Amino acid sequence: MNTMGLWDDVAERIAAATGKPFKEKKCAAVGGGCINVAHRLEGEAGVFFVKTNEAEKAAMFEAEAAGLDEILASRTLRAPRPVAHGVSGDTAWLALEYIEMGSGGQGALRTLGKQLAGLHRVTREEFGWDRDNTIGSTPQVNTKEKDWVSFYRSHRLEFQLRLAAAQGHRGEFQRKADRLLSDLEVFFASYRPAASLLHGDLWGGNYGFDAGGNPVVFDPAVYYGDREADLAMTELFGGFGADFYAAYREAHPLDGGYAVRRHLYNLYHVLNHLNLFGGGYRSQAEAMIERLLAEIR
Repeated sequence: MNTMGLWDDVAERIAAATGKPFKEKKCAAVGGGCINVAHRLEGEAGVFFVKTNEAEKAAMFEAEAAGLDEILASRTLRAPRPVAHGVSGDTAWLALEYIEMGSGGQGALRTLGKQLAGLHRVTREEFGWDRDNTIGSTPQVNTKEKDWVSFYRSHRLEFQLRLAAAQGHRGEFQRKADRLLSDLEVFFASYRPAASLLHGDLWGGNYGFDAGGNPVVFDPAVYYGDREADLAMTELFGGFGADFYAAYREAHPLDGGYAVRRHLYNLYHVLNHLNLFGGGYRSQAEAMIERLLAEIR
């Protein structure tokens, strides 16, 4: 990416958004994930966290900013406040509130669990969202649906399976997946989820604690869906702990069928990892499909 003039453009937009003069004093690259390049930008008006990527990723940043605003509007979880976003030359960028991170003290995971339960109590009439976004760097379709099973089948599993087929993952893999899709209603025979506000990409790398020990979430893939989908992902890669789950269940008890449906929801993320990274994720996806098919035989 050509960054000539980038920081002048970013500074100008930050100044316009904050109503305060802003001139770059110091800019340093910081750790920020494998998709974007992250920077700590310091100036007279304060410090900001700025993500950059190729210009064609501008819509991804716009959707991320909208998702963070949606979470902040719920007044449940802290998230970085979007400040400005735009395109400068061949570079798309997103400027966020810079949050000084620390470590959670005693009870911090319980607070995270309770606050996530609060987020999930924010509901709508339809599943989906006002716009599409991304899960990692993969497009995530959020076309609204009244029926959750139809939404999850079409816009989550079928979408990822089409991408997998395009990469050569066909044959018996797809035939088994098709059998699962045709019987998806079995997992919802006595369960009707609400359309809850979801973080959408809640793994251990997308939360932390600020300097005061308060939970912070970031890098969302927001939509309205079954809250179990958020909970399931917290279990996929670990990193949340027993206190988190205990506090969540106390605040918002789970249906007994969650123990099975969590594998259905994590299949979406494993398929996404297969499409992004390949490798051993195919065997993991196959094992999950087999496990779910065993539940309906």
